[in-house]
Amino acid sequence: MKPILTAFFLIFVYLQYRLWIGDGSIAALVQLQDEIEKQSAENAHLQERNRLLAAEVFALKNDADAIEERARTDLGMIKKGETFFMVLQPASNKTSHNTL
Repeated sequence: MKPILTAFFLIFVYLQYRLWIGDGSIAALVQLQDEIEKQSAENAHLQERNRLLAAEVFALKNDADAIEERARTDLGMIKKGETFFMVLQPASNKTSHNTL
């Protein structure tokens, strides 16, 4: 009878180890669920970025105004007959004064 109880005890300890610590344990399951949530959030962010890029590509292919806007903002181009004005911000008042 004693060897059977010892065998059951050892099996019980082994199963508890597998449940709490070993491969496929509850801790590993929780960690995998956290990684799945992070990856899902990153995938959603990347899908939104891809959607915006696809809309921009579509606009550039089909809309001359979009091309003009891109040329103005990214390349600094101006139309013929337009006058370009550059407005500079005043320098900050934090200039160093040397008094000797």
